[in-house]
Amino acid sequence: QVQLVESGGGLVQAGGSLRLSCKASGSIFSINTMGWYRQAPGKQRELVATITSGGSTNYADSVKGRFTIYRDNAKNTVYLQMNSLKPEDTAVYYCNADLWTVLRKKYDYWGQGTQVTVSS
Repeated sequence: QVQLVESGGGLVQAGGSLRLSCKASGSIFSINTMGWYRQAPGKQRELVATITSGGSTNYADSVKGRFTIYRDNAKNTVYLQMNSLKPEDTAVYYCNADLWTVLRKKYDYWGQGTQVTVSS
């Protein structure tokens, strides 16, 4: 069994910063790509940023230059540093991990989500 536990969400004023963390634990053999997605009320879930095990990153155009994704492979943890936050960044942020379990099965896991609210 694998769990993804997110932390770091909250309420912040526009222009402020937050850092989200997501730790994967359980019967993990290796983790491939990890990422962050978000879902605002009434909208579909969308990609925010992803990072491969080798460190290659991909960002949504809306967050480029403001958000940074990075990971600590030794801790099975991915982070999202969010700067210059805007009200339109308000959403529930979900962590995602594409991984191999110790039974050598490949799964795609999601965290429970953490709320980020940016006030104007």
